[in-house]
Amino acid sequence: MNYASIEHISKAYGERIIFQDLSFGINAGQKIGLIAKNGTGKTSLLQLLSGQDRPDEGEINYRNHIKISFLSQAPDLNENLTVEETIFASDNEVLNIIKQYEKALQHPEDTERMQKAFDLMEAKQAWDFETTYKQILSKLKLEKLDQKVKLLSGGQQKRLALATRLLDHPDLLILDEPTNHLDLEMIEWLEEFFTKEDLTLLMVTHDRYFLERVCNEILELEDGVLYSYKGNYSYYLDKKEARVEIEKTNTEKAQQLYKKELDWMRRQPKARTSKSKSRIDDFTEIKAKASQRRKEHEVQLEINMERLGNKIVELHHISKSFEDKVLLDKLNYNFQPGERLGIIGKNGTGKSTFLNILTGHLPPDHGKLVMGETVKFGYYTQQGIPVKEVQKVIDVIREFGDYIPLKKGRQISAQQLLERFLFDRKKQYDYVEKLSGGERKRLYLCTVLIQNPNFLILDEPTNDLDIVTLNVLENFLLDFPGCLIVVSHDRYFMDKIVDHLFVFRGNGVIEDFPGNYSDFRAYDKSKPAEAGPTEKKESKAKKDWKSSNGDHKLSYNEQKEYKRLEKEIAQLEKKKENVQQEFLAELSEEEINKKSQYLQGIMDEIDLKTERWFELSAKME
Repeated sequence: MNYASIEHISKAYGERIIFQDLSFGINAGQKIGLIAKNGTGKTSLLQLLSGQDRPDEGEINYRNHIKISFLSQAPDLNENLTVEETIFASDNEVLNIIKQYEKALQHPEDTERMQKAFDLMEAKQAWDFETTYKQILSKLKLEKLDQKVKLLSGGQQKRLALATRLLDHPDLLILDEPTNHLDLEMIEWLEEFFTKEDLTLLMVTHDRYFLERVCNEILELEDGVLYSYKGNYSYYLDKKEARVEIEKTNTEKAQQLYKKELDWMRRQPKARTSKSKSRIDDFTEIKAKASQRRKEHEVQLEINMERLGNKIVELHHISKSFEDKVLLDKLNYNFQPGERLGIIGKNGTGKSTFLNILTGHLPPDHGKLVMGETVKFGYYTQQGIPVKEVQKVIDVIREFGDYIPLKKGRQISAQQLLERFLFDRKKQYDYVEKLSGGERKRLYLCTVLIQNPNFLILDEPTNDLDIVTLNVLENFLLDFPGCLIVVSHDRYFMDKIVDHLFVFRGNGVIEDFPGNYSDFRAYDKSKPAEAGPTEKKESKAKKDWKSSNGDHKLSYNEQKEYKRLEKEIAQLEKKKENVQQEFLAELSEEEINKKSQYLQGIMDEIDLKTERWFELSAKME
């Protein structure tokens, strides 16, 4: 059943053309993911489809009597209502049925009206509405039902708006970045909800696992052309790669034909026959095809950063509390060169506090933080870039200099740097205040990276970034040689980038998990159900996952750790040999002392990892 037909629509703002001549349809049961770069019209298209705006050309036709609901990135809520009042103030069919039933109860003598109201309650399962909305609000961590909307954070307001849309049960649900402001637990719940529910969806999201597990069709808007892929995200990646290869082959053929035709054109006399005129027209078309260039926008920055020394950051018995709430409790940790750490945990468990102590923005209550002399932090926070009036994109970068040093003595201009971060020359002279949310995040990310950090901290870097930019960022981070800490609810991003996790459990408990996010979820789901009150008391002291395995066989993650330790010990042994070889050269007393300390550090690390390797080996016997 067709719900909507979008026919030859176009949209422009002034001289800026957003898209032209787009056509597609939405059918019942489709779960469509829309992919496009920031600033190319995703949100504009959603606003047209939801009726909040009208196309300049073309038509959008809906099936009669279908109900459409739209979740925008900035929902409009009545700030004077409470959370629960907001649910009851929504235009919800089930609520209207409940009101009809309550009115019918006031006139029991009207049996026909009473029966009709009762039948509607049965048909729409309205009896369970209170239980349903309280369950959804609980899943979205909105449990203070009497709290005023104006006292909610921006993220809480977005979640409340999402709850009203889910309870609305529209025929077509349109969503703009529904996973923003949701933690990992909420995202997985919403993913399961959409998978099970019989809903028709059209959504923009950068969460690639969400696209993979929820969507059955992907629409991609690229260079003003809309491509349709009848499958999930994996299917889209596969088919897009094939399409790009075909386009590349066709372009190469067109270029060869263009050269041949150009030679013919140059040899022609001024007087041309009608047959020649036809060939000239063909030449114009071939030239257009040959001039096509794919804008892959692959960032390949080789920023020259200062080398990290042997000592990076050491945390010794770090503790931090706010009133009675313990966030960090005697934390000890030494960062190693090239470390790639992911941080996960519920809000309020100490993630931001840990980062602020690490970067010197917040002092610990107890303990000591020892910083290496060569450490230079690059800290990408959730606050984003401060916007100055009448400041252009290029001016933001030039505050850090006109040229950025690269490796091998090369350099890159501010303009070239912006082009690598997907800002073309025209866009560079746009005012920052006119940029979309995703474009501002991309610009802010650029300002952090160009300062040559060797220890990079990214706090929710994936919010508002499109999938194209995420791929660019991932490629950069995979090549980044320094230390890296990532806080993100983007599971795909975490899986690709990090090697181990800090899991913030609350009350100062932090688990060091050897693996990425998917590994952790597989482990966490394999744990037995929560123990009863007496068993809880017995296991309260067991703060680390490593101590929870009582038998003598390795768990899945212990097996991974065992293999990883073998590899790391071998690498350390090789590093030890290389340092020992350096002692054969003529060295000053200072150099000997320095290298001796470095060698001792390697040997201590080998001993530590070997001891753990033997512990795991003993379990296998």
